[in-house]
Amino acid sequence: MARDFEKHPELPQTIEMVSPVGRMAVPEEVGDVVVFLSSPSASYINGQGLVIDAGLSLTFNKPYKIHQIPTPQSLEEYDLLLKVKVASLCHTDGMVSAGIMGTALPCIASHEGCGEIVALGSSVADFKKGDRVMAGLPMHRCGHCSDCLGPEDLKHYCRNIKGHVGVTTDGAFAEYMVVDARESSKIPEKVSYETAAPMACAGITIWGGLVRAGLKAGETVALVGAGGGLGHLGCQFAKAMGLQVIGIDARDEGLRLAKDSGADIVIDARQGNEKVVEEVKKVTNSAGVDSALTISDAPNAAALACAITKMHGLMVQIAQPPEVSVPFAELVFRDIRIHGSLISPRHEAQQMLEFVAEHNISVKTNPFFGLEEIPRLVELAHSGTMAGKGVVIVDADEQRRVRARMNGS
Repeated sequence: MARDFEKHPELPQTIEMVSPVGRMAVPEEVGDVVVFLSSPSASYINGQGLVIDAGLSLTFNKPYKIHQIPTPQSLEEYDLLLKVKVASLCHTDGMVSAGIMGTALPCIASHEGCGEIVALGSSVADFKKGDRVMAGLPMHRCGHCSDCLGPEDLKHYCRNIKGHVGVTTDGAFAEYMVVDARESSKIPEKVSYETAAPMACAGITIWGGLVRAGLKAGETVALVGAGGGLGHLGCQFAKAMGLQVIGIDARDEGLRLAKDSGADIVIDARQGNEKVVEEVKKVTNSAGVDSALTISDAPNAAALACAITKMHGLMVQIAQPPEVSVPFAELVFRDIRIHGSLISPRHEAQQMLEFVAEHNISVKTNPFFGLEEIPRLVELAHSGTMAGKGVVIVDADEQRRVRARMNGS
């Protein structure tokens, strides 16, 4: 059952309005994301919604505004309260802001977060205060549906789940956040918070796709959308697994990042599907790749991924465009199989973090310091020129550490 956690002097209790930051120069699909500050030491960003105690109703597809809310004051039995160190921006945040994910208002944004435990629910047994934690996305599975009672790698598909952090429940663009201990993972000491935050979604998503692909060392994988936040992690993971990696992207920045991240071959998708297929066949003895992962939501990405996959091979669909279109011949005459992949379950997420530590997997980050910088981060993300992941260094001590690293000290 729920339990009030003991009061901590660092947790603020007051609510005070502050001024709006104004309109950003970003496309209209950027949603109403409201920043809440509960005191100078605890701040929140609300993904879209209602301005607390101000009588202003906010809708989707609007710019950021700043407000204040109190820190959470109770935990359910398996909850953790984290002091957020780093949070990052994901493509899904734009979908939330556009109202695509069915989010109830208000909801604090960002489902990629990590931090230090400051309080625990009454039934939490495998964490303690002070542990470094990567936030799990699922929040309060029902425990009795067929997925919850089924294999471990399907439990996160629970149909009666309370929600997902930063999508339908409050997320990481805050100084404090509540997560489900049963879904969250301990961060190895060798892994920084700046690396761990993007792993909470981008990492576990592309890792899950590679696990579903089921490839063995020496086989070939293609990543369609290899130069983005997920793609550059996928290139590194795949190389460390012993795979041959073909990175496909349609941006100069993406192609460079894929190559820098270990792709053996990079191919410019702007040449058109026919030319890309030709180039893939040249380096695979005309067979095609053993498996392709579709990370790009471009309209022709899934069709391209199937076209470069060998006969009887597997295409793993990770991107979430409105529609996935594939010519029937790929399925019927070439026997290409398509497997959708969401995220990794907890045990795979923990394995991923250990793999990150063992193989020194790095995240190409674009750091922004403090929640007030999020409008600039979103503007960069929507410019199409950002390479890698945009992250927000929330905690003041962490800001000092990251700045020292960037300055070489």
